[in-house]
Amino acid sequence: MKTNWIILFVSFISLSCATYRNNKSSNQEYKHGAVVTAHPIASQVGVDILKKGGNAIDAAIAVKFALAVVYPNAGNLGGGGFMVYRSQSGELSSLDFREKAPAAATRDMYLDTDGNPIIELSLRGQLASGVPGTAAGMDAAFKKYGSLPWTDLLQPAIDLAAKGFPITAQQAKEFNELQEDFKKLNPNGAAIIRENIWRKGDLFKQEELAQTLKRIAEKGRDGFYKGETADLIVAEMQRGNGLITHQDLENYQAVWRNPIVGYYKGHKVISMPPPSSGGVALLALLQSVEKYPLREWGFQSDSTVRVMVEAERRVYADRATHLGDPDFYRVPVAQLTDSLFNQKRMSKVSLKKATPSDEVKASKFLGYESEETTHFSIVDKNGNAVSLTTTINDSYGSYVWVDGAGFLLNNEMDDFSVKPGTPNLYGLLGGKANAIEPGKRMLSAMTPTIIEKDGKLKMVVGTPGGSTIITSVFQTILNILEFDMTAQESVSAPRFHHQWKPDRIDVEAKAIDPHIRKSLEKDGYSIRQRGNMGRVENIVVLPNGKLQAGADHRGDDTAKGY
Repeated sequence: MKTNWIILFVSFISLSCATYRNNKSSNQEYKHGAVVTAHPIASQVGVDILKKGGNAIDAAIAVKFALAVVYPNAGNLGGGGFMVYRSQSGELSSLDFREKAPAAATRDMYLDTDGNPIIELSLRGQLASGVPGTAAGMDAAFKKYGSLPWTDLLQPAIDLAAKGFPITAQQAKEFNELQEDFKKLNPNGAAIIRENIWRKGDLFKQEELAQTLKRIAEKGRDGFYKGETADLIVAEMQRGNGLITHQDLENYQAVWRNPIVGYYKGHKVISMPPPSSGGVALLALLQSVEKYPLREWGFQSDSTVRVMVEAERRVYADRATHLGDPDFYRVPVAQLTDSLFNQKRMSKVSLKKATPSDEVKASKFLGYESEETTHFSIVDKNGNAVSLTTTINDSYGSYVWVDGAGFLLNNEMDDFSVKPGTPNLYGLLGGKANAIEPGKRMLSAMTPTIIEKDGKLKMVVGTPGGSTIITSVFQTILNILEFDMTAQESVSAPRFHHQWKPDRIDVEAKAIDPHIRKSLEKDGYSIRQRGNMGRVENIVVLPNGKLQAGADHRGDDTAKGY
């Protein structure tokens, strides 16, 4: 009887695993190069650049500007992001082109006279926007690593904006649903605003955006931060209650930083340092679970889920207290990414019951005080790799289109701690380390990551998803390294998430078997089912040298290569 039960259980688990396997696209393998993005047109733009002889950075620049046209809700000129780069020879670098607070920003700018947050002010309208970093970031990447002419990298985006492109069904749905919101904040109109209903396949032309892109093509970063485009941005600020000035724009600089580097079971993990919290948190999570037999326990087994959730609970508590812009705050990176420290934090974890989040406090160190984003992964024929995550924070950012320039502004100011202890758009808490200060970069969860094995490229991964970014990348890495999934299976697998507070496990519909959910709830874990988490883009280098690409089925994400 016991044997029959085991056979039935194994069969059930096999069937459960089959539900997330996308057999149609689970074996996308390419010999010379691979590009995985949130939109099929952007992916094709990247591949075309690689075929012309461009390297991974060239393709990344072309993809980034193409996404500004075909994926306006996140891949926009009015935002910023982070890039992690690994050359074929193993050279590592990371680029911070995160948005910054305007010089006139103040710590209490979103509080009322009683000191309470006025939530709408940091989410909608001109005041919600930080100084954009995208154009400066791509300019810096090109000057350091680009090989093809700059204008060649902008031309695909210019053509897409001027001639238009057919929108997807998902885009048509979003465009229609948000028409009234756009009209309220854009009285002079915008390309996305129309009287007729948008339908799948309709051409979306953006003439003003095409002109903005042409100015960047002709003058590089000065085509955005000076001259006509800068004038249009400042005029937009003055139409509302925005703070960005000509001086803010001219002063903006992207920054090259040293990547966060650590290890997990013989794999070298390379990710983004602060002001992204992603790299620090990812390494801490991997270190926290490294000593546990996850492979033996299995994918989303009872014990696996408990250990991962308890690690997430502790790491997010530290994130809320200790992480911020390193140019303004002394971030204890070395302590937070120390494997002995993280394993010691897990030593008191019980697999028999949940640890209430109120009992988990941020660590103390001496001397220390959107969900709509988009990610793409690229590997070229020589093995150069780019992992780049970019955002305007919430889907469609502040909902403000720069009149005359044709692009959306971010609402990244909400990623600061508007008031310490008050959650942001994604429920994330923050403290003094992430308080608003002029010229400061707001904390982010973006986690662009590259993994090596034995000195060779192994994986390029990242995702959007607000607070769930870190845990989505964490799970995808474990899916490959512990549970032997293909690239596509790793991104299609159902996901769960815990972020310390609120004290609950958020789960996708197919995540965590119902019987295991009941076991967890019995032992004090609160579980809430929600919609999709993230849209992971993953490239895995196979032993034969081929590139296996996985594009998340949760959106229009597409893997292409040659």
